[in-house]
Amino acid sequence: MKNRLRLRASIDTVRWLAFQACPFRGHDESEDLKDQGNFLEIVKLLASYNEEVKAVVLGNAPQNAKYTSPTIQKEILDLLACNVQRAIHNEIGNAKFCIIVDESRDESRKEQMALVVRFVDKDGFVRERFLDLIHVHDTCSVTLKEKLIIVLAHHKLDIQSIHGQGYDGASNICGEWNGLQAKFNQECPYDYYVHCFAHQLQLALVDASKEVIEVHTFFEDLATVVNTVISSTKRNDDSHDYQVAEIGQLIELDELETESGANQIGTLRRPGDTRGSSHYDSVCSLLKRYKPTYLV
Repeated sequence: MKNRLRLRASIDTVRWLAFQACPFRGHDESEDLKDQGNFLEIVKLLASYNEEVKAVVLGNAPQNAKYTSPTIQKEILDLLACNVQRAIHNEIGNAKFCIIVDESRDESRKEQMALVVRFVDKDGFVRERFLDLIHVHDTCSVTLKEKLIIVLAHHKLDIQSIHGQGYDGASNICGEWNGLQAKFNQECPYDYYVHCFAHQLQLALVDASKEVIEVHTFFEDLATVVNTVISSTKRNDDSHDYQVAEIGQLIELDELETESGANQIGTLRRPGDTRGSSHYDSVCSLLKRYKPTYLV
């Protein structure tokens, strides 16, 4: 019973952190620290409100059965993920579905492919469900297709039930002859491809703005300024130094508020033709750091 109660505290903590999309662990979880990371701190909080829980967790737990190690946390999270994926499979049932796929590098420089399924549920409502995140060694169409087939088979979803594909405009994905959509079409003749509407809208806006010479020239110059500053390590460091000096001067003149999280040192942002609001963000970043950028 003590083991069950101890494990339940860990499961409830994992569920809460996962639902709130919070990080589990801190950089250092030593016992003498005030902040040992979100997971351990929430277990402490649960223990502080319940004497029965307090008697069996953390320091009061056996050394070999605390159920708080990173391995146990990942194991519980994996079981919860399997339950969610099983529920999505049951929701789809035998219905036809579409796949929406995109890939991007994460912070550890690994290529990750996100898979979303779109379908009509039993009540006639269109649903979109995030099904899985798959690590891929490269982004060629053959690799992506093989990985998708393996993942769909793992979730007991038949590729013959795919009746739609939604991707961006990258050639490895939307290519008419060797792209991912073409390779799926060879096996699924009703697997129609639709180019992502958000990408289409962004590209249409960019092309339309290029027809206005002043706007086109402005964003060309903006890209040149941003690339000049951030492409060089030395110039990037100089920009940071100028920002520190400027912030210090403004604080001395009482023109800046000093509070937690304020006056962060940052870098200029590149505008991207396929990223929504990236041009606006790039302009804002330049306005915010105009003087340091001018000095660089």
